[in-house]
Order: sequence, then structure tokens, then C-alpha cells
Amino acid sequence: MVVTKKMDLRTKGNCDIIDITGQVKQEVSGSGINSGTVTIFVAGSTGGVTTIENEPGLLSDFQDMWERNAPRNIPYQHDRAWGDGNGHSHVRASLLGPSLVVPFTNKSLHLGTWQQIVLVDFDNRPRSRELVLQIMGD
Repeated sequence: MVVTKKMDLRTKGNCDIIDITGQVKQEVSGSGINSGTVTIFVAGSTGGVTTIENEPGLLSDFQDMWERNAPRNIPYQHDRAWGDGNGHSHVRASLLGPSLVVPFTNKSLHLGTWQQIVLVDFDNRPRSRELVLQIMGD
């Protein structure tokens, strides 16, 4: 069986990190599927999905890492073409990736004790984001 759900979120941009674990758990629990996988996908080329320990120090380290690896303040060809100043956002999102697959059993996600699912919005402005959840299993 496959169940598809959508989640709409407002983000602040600029490496905004939003914990979506609770919403994903709720959708899996209400899906009617006992065991399987849930794929979380963010529609858009400047957002990504991953897992992290949602702790302030680590979130700051994570944001700092992006600035070191794909800094805002260097030239990007995308910015020259479109003039929107978010070339770094596209590069960062491409490195992180738009989706994540999490297994579950007895309607319970298999996450580590300190592991949360997060949406990361790399764009340079606030956005409305659509997440698509595909819940598959028995």
C-alpha cells in the first residue's frame, strides 16, 4: 500500500532548520500502514531534508559548515544569470539532497535517541515549502 500526504510549511530562509519529526510521526501513525518506509521530499531546488540532533550548538555548527563549504559572499554563475542572489542556496541544497527515507515498524519511526528529521531552507528569503510524504508498506 502507498499513502501520499503533503505538508505545507513557512520558512525564514537563510539556512532555517525546522524539526518536522512530530508531523512525520503523526502522518505515519495515521496512514493505516503498520510497517514500511516513509520518504520525505521537499519540492524546490533550494531546500533539503536530513536528520540531525536538534540541539542549538550542533545546529549552529551545521549552519557554519554550510558557510565554509558554499559561502554566500562569492560569485555564482546562477546569480549572474538570474540576479536573485541565491546561487549558494542551490549549491547547498544540491549537496544535502531533497529527500530522506526512514523505516518504521508498528507505526514507530526507526530513529536514534537524539535523531530528528529536519527541513533545511537555504534560500535567501522566507518561503512557503511543500513537503511530500510517501508512506509505503503493509
